[in-house]
Amino acid sequence: MVLTSVGKMVGLQKKASGIRNICILAHVDHGKTTLADCLISSNGIISSRLAGKLRYLDSREDEQVRGITMKSSAISLHFVKGDQEYLINLIDSPGHVDFSSEVSTAVRLCDGCIIVVDAVEGVCPQTQAVLRQAWLENIRPVLVVNKIDRLIVELKLTPQEAYLHLKNILEQINAVTGTLFTSKVLEERAEKETESETLSDASPGDQIYDWSTGLEDTDDSHLYFSPEHGNVVFASAIDGWGFGIEHFAKLYSQKIGIKPAVLLKTLWGDYYLNTKAKKIMKGDQSKGKKPLFVQLVLDNIWSLYEAVMKRDKEKIEKIVTSLGLRIGARESRHADPKVHLNAICSQWLPISDAILSMVCNKIPSPLDITAERVEKLMCVGARTFDSLPPETQELKSAFMKCSSEGTAPVIVFVSKMFPVDAKALPQNKPRPLTQEEIAHRRELAKRRHAEKLAASQGKELSEKTPSESSPEVTGSTGDTKGEEQQLPGEGDSVTSKAVKLEADNKEHFIAFARVFSGVVKRGQKIYVLGPKYDPAESLHKLSSQCSATDGLPAVPHMTCCTLENLYLLMGRELEDLEEVPAGNVLGDMPQLVRGMKLLNQADPCVQVLIQETGEHVLVTAGEVHLQRCLDDLKERFAKVQISVSAPIIPFRETITRPPKVDMVNEEIGKQQKVAVIHQTKEDQNKIPEGIQVDSDGLVTINTPNKQATLSVRAVPLPEEVTRLLEENSDLIRTMEQLNTSLNEEKKTHEINQKTLDRIKEFKQKLEKNLQGRKWRNAVDQIWSFGPRKCGPNILLHNFGGYKRSVWQCLGNSVKEVGKYRDFDNSIVSGFQLATLSGPMCEEPLMGVCFSVEKWELSKAGDSLSNSRQDSGEFDTAEHQQNEDNTLKSSCSGEGPSANEHQDRNQSGTDSPEKVNKHRGELPLADCYGPFTGQLIATMKEACRYALQAKPQRLMAAMYTCEIMATAEVLGRVYAVLSKREGRVLQEEMKEGTDVFIIKAVLPVAESFGFADEIRKRTSGLASPQLVFSHWEIISSDPFWVPTTEEEYLHFGEKADSENQARKYMNAVRKRKGLYVEEKIVEHAEKQRTLSRNK
Repeated sequence: MVLTSVGKMVGLQKKASGIRNICILAHVDHGKTTLADCLISSNGIISSRLAGKLRYLDSREDEQVRGITMKSSAISLHFVKGDQEYLINLIDSPGHVDFSSEVSTAVRLCDGCIIVVDAVEGVCPQTQAVLRQAWLENIRPVLVVNKIDRLIVELKLTPQEAYLHLKNILEQINAVTGTLFTSKVLEERAEKETESETLSDASPGDQIYDWSTGLEDTDDSHLYFSPEHGNVVFASAIDGWGFGIEHFAKLYSQKIGIKPAVLLKTLWGDYYLNTKAKKIMKGDQSKGKKPLFVQLVLDNIWSLYEAVMKRDKEKIEKIVTSLGLRIGARESRHADPKVHLNAICSQWLPISDAILSMVCNKIPSPLDITAERVEKLMCVGARTFDSLPPETQELKSAFMKCSSEGTAPVIVFVSKMFPVDAKALPQNKPRPLTQEEIAHRRELAKRRHAEKLAASQGKELSEKTPSESSPEVTGSTGDTKGEEQQLPGEGDSVTSKAVKLEADNKEHFIAFARVFSGVVKRGQKIYVLGPKYDPAESLHKLSSQCSATDGLPAVPHMTCCTLENLYLLMGRELEDLEEVPAGNVLGDMPQLVRGMKLLNQADPCVQVLIQETGEHVLVTAGEVHLQRCLDDLKERFAKVQISVSAPIIPFRETITRPPKVDMVNEEIGKQQKVAVIHQTKEDQNKIPEGIQVDSDGLVTINTPNKQATLSVRAVPLPEEVTRLLEENSDLIRTMEQLNTSLNEEKKTHEINQKTLDRIKEFKQKLEKNLQGRKWRNAVDQIWSFGPRKCGPNILLHNFGGYKRSVWQCLGNSVKEVGKYRDFDNSIVSGFQLATLSGPMCEEPLMGVCFSVEKWELSKAGDSLSNSRQDSGEFDTAEHQQNEDNTLKSSCSGEGPSANEHQDRNQSGTDSPEKVNKHRGELPLADCYGPFTGQLIATMKEACRYALQAKPQRLMAAMYTCEIMATAEVLGRVYAVLSKREGRVLQEEMKEGTDVFIIKAVLPVAESFGFADEIRKRTSGLASPQLVFSHWEIISSDPFWVPTTEEEYLHFGEKADSENQARKYMNAVRKRKGLYVEEKIVEHAEKQRTLSRNK
């Protein structure tokens, strides 16, 4: 096909109805990039012979070396179907789980997606993940069942077996879609029920429960993949062919004489052709007949493969002649039969026509964007659309219209930033010369040639008259001077080249974006809203008539920039554009980089942290992702050698219930104790004086100035509660923001009814899971969550005289007026610090509940509290000095507001003289420092000692590992798993193949190098896919020592067998520079044998 010009693409951009924005999603190695090559070759950008070998959209060197896609790449394609022309904006995305963030950025810009599934491997974990992501983003999927050639060449299935296998794959995919649909319907029904419950005033006796789920009334037929619906293509991208059943329906309707509509409904399914009656009948299996799909489609493809692979020339010529194809002599005589096969199939069933036709028919245009998708794009985090200000909600209509008129607001969504070498920018590339430039250069060349001729003729004349010596000297002097004059010019050119080379080495960041409304033009000024921008906080600072060209007030997370260059993304190439109308995908290189000030512009999934030691930490999604980021730093961004430490593995600290059996499975309490061990006494000696720990683990501690006493108990949370807190961290963060605004009497966060319903539901789930005598009224007593006020740990207040809780946003707001009101924030801050770094190895806590059972203030403390209420002084500066840097954003400052102080001063309870006396005479700090700081430190210590009073355990991050392997390498796979502390959960054989699917869990700490070791041990026959699953308690006690005779006999006196938990704990402590109890041999002697080895 002829290469489409950029001018043609620009013309197509103006017709939004003909635009299709799609991405290709699949599991790793299912053939996405090969499929993209086939579609690109249809536009003449690459040769069809190189499709599948070039991997055009894998532009990075490491992508070509590893053979996997790591970055999303976009390209625009032109497709003609009948009289209609289409512009296809295609985005190829990675399939490896480490780069799932790239999939998110691609999905956000598209209206539909192509789900690619390997015909042999079927539905894999990442297939389910991308289907779920497409569902959540509300984009329409179509299906390509790829690598059908493997069923013929590798598995050697018959057409009948292949049909049953393909049918099974479709059922698996539709089962995933059905699960997503069911959960959505049930969720919507639950929301309606809660709304109806709040509105109805019926008595409990009149309520009748309806067991119907609402699924029967909802039409879900359009959601599923079925060849008869036209949303499935069967293909082999490596061989260049693909088809939808509508192609064969049109073909056979003429031969058989049956209407195409009838064939379209019956080509897939349990139908067969009755040749005598020339009718299509149902029930092929019961009557032992071939299904129509096998008889009319698969048999022909199988016979073609068989003829080409066996080099049956007569049969091949007969097939080629009957299909009316023209095959070149080069392809026919090629040594590789695959080349011949590709030449035939790509003409008979071109894959690009089948897939792009399906995309144009089934994927909606930008004009058909759904309201639900617009609302999701406009909301960030836990915010709902209804909670946005009215001015922001009005923009929804602009999204829906997708108008390119001059009056439409300009709305651009930037999904990510990606780096481009300066040499790759269009303005830095050598361009073809125009006719005028060619003529001008020709004239310059002629003039130089004439000057050289004149100079040479003058030299000849001077040589013929040697008597005139002075002109010769003058001439030579003049020549020398001319050379000297040229030297500065040469120096300038060298300097300019050096500057140009330095500029060429720079990386430029380009925004990967889509225009949802209006027309974006070069040189245009626009507002840039960061990911943390909140319209509720910022709109009141802006006037209704302000624009990007006006002066901008100080608004958080908002800046203004000028669009310098606009580009059409063409895979590895970029093309300059002057403007981009709504509905299109583009790249732009503005001062956006300086405006947004993001550290992770190149990769949205990377976090950059700076530790207290000054080390820079990269937080990535996995081992492959980490390696790619390090390569980028060394070769593209920093361009310096980097010293890289061993990977930092996160752990969590928790407590458990006391065990009932010891390390040799003997029941605790019935063994004979050994007199040598005094573990309990040693533990008691570790507790400093002034701290009381009772037998139940209640820790009582005083502040250094003895003005306050705290009693704290630590209790392990049930697993269900910990999981619930983790899943609802965004909602807890929203609750904290609402409570803070209520305490400070600000109305920056309007409470939305849906948010309130979610909070009520969250509270009900907590009450359901926290039942029993010891959890009585616990939910109402929740004081805070931690760490960072949204973590999986709970702080309870279980003492009298205090009523504040985290449920203030539900209308339970209670203003503390007692003695605790000015110091409760200090207790919460101490809890936050304690949960942020535990006592074992300074890792965050998880699944722990701290209950404050006593908080007493002495008379001096009471007078201090009263004086603070009278004077209105709240020493937040001193308070924050004791805070950790990570908690700065969490402090809510629940002190008395200015209005309350004013009311108290006006009430006349205290005279100004008395207030001044309090201010001047009563010190807010003593020799131990500020009282608030003492409370923070005391609460932190109390929590740590309460933890140490209970059995402590480490929690390890766990991967779910899915491995596909053949039977002969199963033993080697199990050996690698057991060596790395893995645990096999399930093993099953994939139907119709000799491949086993092993599902296991593996600690993240043991996962580095795991994939490489598996491949080496199995000679590449097994490859794992690692996905983070959960946190799991390591059963062994890191502080365990033998205490009974049985344990001594089993483990020995030193008990020096490897303790996995202690090994992890010591490794973390060493990395953080903490004290580690270990024996170091300083002067070792060599072992000497009694006799020499002979």
